[in-house]
Amino acid sequence: MAVNDVECCDTYCVHADKLKVVNENMPEEDEMYDLAELFKIFGDSTRIRILFVLFESEVCVCDLAEALNMNQSAVSHQLRILKQAKLVTGRREGKSVFYSLADDHVRTIIAAGREHIEE
Repeated sequence: MAVNDVECCDTYCVHADKLKVVNENMPEEDEMYDLAELFKIFGDSTRIRILFVLFESEVCVCDLAEALNMNQSAVSHQLRILKQAKLVTGRREGKSVFYSLADDHVRTIIAAGREHIEE
């Protein structure tokens, strides 16, 4: 069988008991949409790189730009997307703005993703 082939049932047989459990536990459509939108945020390697920097320390935009060899404008654009998704948070200190992970859920999501791809 080729890698892209997906095996299917030889006969059509619906298992009502399993579908009942699935339907009882299926999230609402708007919740699934929000979840899909969240995962789209993780679909950009630059944003993932930013998150990895923030795993280590709260840093200012200048530090992020230097660590990632990017200009501040490009970093700020990605931070805005991450902030809108509630994945990072920022705080102003004088003339600098420092960013950090919004909570431990972000770390958990990335860790689970890494574990999955390393299997």
